[in-house]
Amino acid sequence: MTVLMTPDMANFSGNVHGGTILKFLDQVAYACASRYSGRYVVTLSVDQVIFRQPIHVGELVTFLAAVNHTGTSSMEVGIKVIAENIQTHEARHANSCFFTMVAVDDHRKPVAVTPIKPSNEVEVRRHAAADVRKKLRQEFSKQFEALKESAAYKA
Repeated sequence: MTVLMTPDMANFSGNVHGGTILKFLDQVAYACASRYSGRYVVTLSVDQVIFRQPIHVGELVTFLAAVNHTGTSSMEVGIKVIAENIQTHEARHANSCFFTMVAVDDHRKPVAVTPIKPSNEVEVRRHAAADVRKKLRQEFSKQFEALKESAAYKA
């Protein structure tokens, strides 16, 4: 998806609001995961949103997305954001992030997705990195739940 950044998307210094970019990221993740699964999807989590460089009014912003990993009903969608100056054609990597999307049925209950089968070196690398992120999320969740049960948290 490519979008022209307009003045209504920016702050007074001409930089596009992070929230505006997050909204586009969620839309792109939805489209990518829905296309892959053939289902409606919902956003479960957003990881590692890294705003590497500001995006300015008047730039064309391209969102590149791919399903990196699948679980039973979940999919990790990696998104790379490229900002391009229309006049100079200079393009730069402005943002990256990872969304976890869950396929759901008409009653919003999770449904199974086809397991992804990495078929080239890039897909294998992305799949392995996604597996590490998934394990880190699970460990973080486990530790946070333990903390919530502790007396220090309840104080």
